[in-house]
Amino acid sequence: MTTYHFALASQKFLFEEEPFEEVIKERIRHYEEQGKERDFWVVKEPAFINAPSLKEASEKTPKPCVAIISTKKQFITWLKLRLEYIYVGEFEAPSEEIPEPLKSLAA
Repeated sequence: MTTYHFALASQKFLFEEEPFEEVIKERIRHYEEQGKERDFWVVKEPAFINAPSLKEASEKTPKPCVAIISTKKQFITWLKLRLEYIYVGEFEAPSEEIPEPLKSLAA
């Protein structure tokens, strides 16, 4: 199993009120310059928040929401410092509760 770290926010907050696109483009550019493989994903309406163990995350995040998921805790911690109004947490997957960690419920 892999530990995934995540940051959750409302889509309106992340895509309309914050310079999120710039933040992600900067991070992608940094990874490319360093020759690193990308270890983060942006998922609209993430399925993992419906897991019973993540009920608090679901309840505290306005809908529709978006998740930034990473295998690197440092990246999510950096995002929390950069984007103050987000919920952060972690989960193990794949598991019975979360079989597909990057699955989206968006149509």
